[in-house]
Amino acid sequence: MSSFAQSGTFTLHAPELGGQATLQEVFNGMGCTGKNLSPALSWTDAPEGTKSFAITLYDPDAPTGSGWWHWVVFDIPATTKELPMGAGTPKQGSLPVGAVQSMTDFGAPGYGGPCPPIGHGLHTYTLTVHALDVEKLGLDQTATAPMVGFNLSMHTLGKATLVFYYER
Repeated sequence: MSSFAQSGTFTLHAPELGGQATLQEVFNGMGCTGKNLSPALSWTDAPEGTKSFAITLYDPDAPTGSGWWHWVVFDIPATTKELPMGAGTPKQGSLPVGAVQSMTDFGAPGYGGPCPPIGHGLHTYTLTVHALDVEKLGLDQTATAPMVGFNLSMHTLGKATLVFYYER
């Protein structure tokens, strides 16, 4: 009988977030009346060599031709394993020291929750934590989501993703 050590699977948890966004996560503006709070998150079993994390929230179903970036945060220290609900609210101070929130498609840094057009159908929201091989991406809060995404693709050791849905 052979035995070997198997590491766990890199996993993202969002205890309050089920298969569908609630008014806690939904945007407050553009006709939506949610609380616009980023969900509480935790992750386990990051890949060996992880030096920092990044989190993205993306809606590929937005009627833009390029989807919609709802949240982009990076340079999260490797010692971080969780974020409280609302951590994506700018100036709240819930993100770890050194973490950077950059531009979303709402035109500002910070979390912006789901708010699809009325009658457009069910939208898919992909929430991902990226384990990175660098401590800093070398970008600031003015970086666009595609620029961050490009840099993430060059430094991602592993990803853990949750998918949820919302429609109006």
